[in-house]
Amino acid sequence: MRIGIDVGGTNTDAVLMDGDRVVSAVKRATSKDVTSGIVSAIEGLNVHGDVRAVMIGTTHFINALVEADRLAPTASVRLGLPATTSLPPFVDWPDRLVEAVSGRGYLCHGGHEFDGRVISELDPDELRRTAEDIRARGIRSVAISSIFSPVNQEFEERAAEILAEELPGVPISLSYEIGRIGLLERENATIVNAALRELADEIVDGLAQAMAGLGITAPLYLSQNDGTLMDLEFARRYPVATFASGPTNSMRGAAVLSGLETCAVVDIGGTTSDIGVLNGAFPREATTEVTVAGIRTNFRMPDVLSIGIGGGSRIREGHRVGPDSVGYELTSRALVFGGSTLTATDIAVAAGLAELGDPALVAHLDREMVAGVLKRIADDVAEAVERMRTSPEPMPVVGVGGGSILLPDALPGCGEVHRPGNYAVANAIGAAIAQVGGEVDRIYTVAPGRREAVVDQAKQEAVDRAVAGGARPGSVRIVEFDEIPLPYLPGDATRIKVKAVGELHA
Repeated sequence: MRIGIDVGGTNTDAVLMDGDRVVSAVKRATSKDVTSGIVSAIEGLNVHGDVRAVMIGTTHFINALVEADRLAPTASVRLGLPATTSLPPFVDWPDRLVEAVSGRGYLCHGGHEFDGRVISELDPDELRRTAEDIRARGIRSVAISSIFSPVNQEFEERAAEILAEELPGVPISLSYEIGRIGLLERENATIVNAALRELADEIVDGLAQAMAGLGITAPLYLSQNDGTLMDLEFARRYPVATFASGPTNSMRGAAVLSGLETCAVVDIGGTTSDIGVLNGAFPREATTEVTVAGIRTNFRMPDVLSIGIGGGSRIREGHRVGPDSVGYELTSRALVFGGSTLTATDIAVAAGLAELGDPALVAHLDREMVAGVLKRIADDVAEAVERMRTSPEPMPVVGVGGGSILLPDALPGCGEVHRPGNYAVANAIGAAIAQVGGEVDRIYTVAPGRREAVVDQAKQEAVDRAVAGGARPGSVRIVEFDEIPLPYLPGDATRIKVKAVGELHA
């Protein structure tokens, strides 16, 4: 059996699954410290029997960045001189986040061209002087980025060796392991990851201790942005990979529950509605830069549109819904629970769509107002779904999340809304059934007659990465493959993206 957990802004959902069967499921209010809410949810499952794995999708790390809280003092070391001097590290960061990480940028020699040619040689003495300044400033985490390191990571690895010697115990994040082609966005993602490394140790240790306190000795995994899993050691090194695990888990759960591999998914939680698209039962990935807390990044993220509509959304005059929400205070502030704030949950209860709290406390609500709010929600969600479509072909819509009761049976212009069984805990189910993945995204020089060999090499590397991450070797398959010729670059340059997934070896 497996336990799947997903932490949202309002609720923490947990499921106990035996294969594809849901044995038990619970919802608990998300706690301020998050971890105690997870413990409460697991206790509510009344686990009996052998648990083989625990999968958690957590908001710990994205919350820390958004709130600019608990971030380590971080240095960014860029290898690229004499190039890139006009746009130093942190150039496009919000001031409050630069201050929160005590951001300090360093420009050093190094870097490669797209085809692997050296821009300038690495200067070990220059890096040692940089390390000396980092130590003097009390900086506790380092991000290293080099021009075109996804093509050739040699300089980043050599620089890491030198800095590790000079700064023992200081965690070092390398950009080629985190981001994609595109220097500033990849560098930004690496800095964010570095700033979260200390918190990652704290959170991972806390979760492990919480599981041990509950008597659960099964391996613990965290959900990644692409719907796959990472073990605790990987989570310590790459906390940034958890940022979009919530909507990703919901979409993966929607695929399993509905049996649809290609569809639009509307996940309405307590705070927001997340709209995404499934291709081959996995979330469609964003193909452009992704902005997180005002910072441009380019690491793996699902293509998700979030709007401020959820069960905890505040309702105002003119049928306005949100975007602010009462969040985890829903059970004390909503009218049906004796509070004084009119929320979308009150509207659902008044319309007879849900049985929560005391319906008598919303019996006075005007029927036309209730209908008007529900129509506004339907129209706004339908518009969001339409914005996510990339073709005129009809696309099924699957509604999941506890707040999906707010949706009608059919959305304007979109057709029927599928609401499968256990829809309210689809996110936790998505976590429980997650697989292990491996990805390659690199520019290759494809010589005449060598295409098949290069493609096979890329696919094998993706498979090997999945196996190294814990996938059972015989279960790994290629689920995505893109080959993009780059006509304006010499040397038959081609960008190849491969993603492989396999069943957890547990």
